[in-house]
Amino acid sequence: MFSNPFSRSTRAADPDSIDFEAFEKAVSEGEATVVDVREPHEFAAGHIPDALNLPLSRFDPKQLPSGKPVVLICQSGRRSLNALNQARAIGREDAKHYAGGMNGWRSRNGALAG
Repeated sequence: MFSNPFSRSTRAADPDSIDFEAFEKAVSEGEATVVDVREPHEFAAGHIPDALNLPLSRFDPKQLPSGKPVVLICQSGRRSLNALNQARAIGREDAKHYAGGMNGWRSRNGALAG
């Protein structure tokens, strides 16, 4: 049975993160909005196609888009977790983060733009 990767009730090891396969599917099928919290120069060096850049250095969780679940990503997973915690603090339950970051995305040959 397919479970919703954005459901907080999934039995993942970390309910706030999304695994690579679910993330790749969400990206390829447009099921989620990807928000990259790296700095603009990092984003320009390569990012997930159609990702939005909202750098953590000036991150405001109120600026997160609505309408689709959000997946936060950074280079290694720490900044995206920080951003996720800020989003949770204002009640955004439709967000997760990809703990592998861009390092993990690239190592699994995830699609890149930029």
